[in-house]
Parts: sequence; C-alpha cells; structure tokens
Amino acid sequence: MNLDMTKEELLKKFGMNVKFARMKKGLTQEQLSEMMNIHLTYLARIETGRINMSLGKILELAKVLNVDINKLLYIEE
Repeated sequence: MNLDMTKEELLKKFGMNVKFARMKKGLTQEQLSEMMNIHLTYLARIETGRINMSLGKILELAKVLNVDINKLLYIEE
C-alpha cells in the first residue's frame, strides 16, 4: 500500500471492493443493507467511500458476503 495515499483514497478503494463483492454475489444494495441490518444510505456511503466502517462491521460484512476479509481490505496501488 502506498503510504502517500490519503484517507479519502483508501475509503474509495475499500468502497469499490465492497461494491464488487456485493455485485459478485448478485445482491442489491437494499438486500445487503437488510442482511446487515443497516440503512440503505449507510451502505451507499460505504460503497462511495464517504464513511469509515469499524473493523467489527467490516468483519460482519465479510461474513455476510461470505468473502475473505482480505478481499475487502486489499488495496491496489
């Protein structure tokens, strides 16, 4: 990971990983937000990199999506 990356860049890349994993599972934002028991707009803000999730919520998200947490956290340069 590039140490010069800003927090905003990191959040955007994480959000893209979440969106990709969700779409790969064939889920809509509405379906995933219901599965996670979070508001739809909260999920939309995650996917667009405008919110910083806690590690606990990231772990929960990985479990719901049945994806290795490293796939969500992997940030390409």
